[in-house]
Amino acid sequence: MPLNALQTLEVIENLENFLLIRRPPEVLRNQVDVAYKIEDQSIIIYEIRPYYDDPKRIIKSPIAKTTFVKSNAIWKIFWMRADLKWHLYKPRPTVKTISEFIDLVDKDAYGCFWG
Repeated sequence: MPLNALQTLEVIENLENFLLIRRPPEVLRNQVDVAYKIEDQSIIIYEIRPYYDDPKRIIKSPIAKTTFVKSNAIWKIFWMRADLKWHLYKPRPTVKTISEFIDLVDKDAYGCFWG
């Protein structure tokens, strides 16, 4: 079930503010950039880069994912491991708000999201 309109607006506002700070300068964005997408009740933050040997092809590498669990009113947090599967972020598997998720991803205390 997708997020409701109010939740979607909150997500967009918070993530756009996050991208204002986190995105590289505009002159570098053709080499590396950061974006997000909303899929039903999940938000995925990902990095965009051209292939090293074919700059016309684009790689979108997932960084972090959060999924809203309506029954508990929480956001579950995931990170992508080397096996290319989403794993629950064990240091802090859930948060109450999208802004807490963004803060957690931005600080990346354990080097799981940004490496």
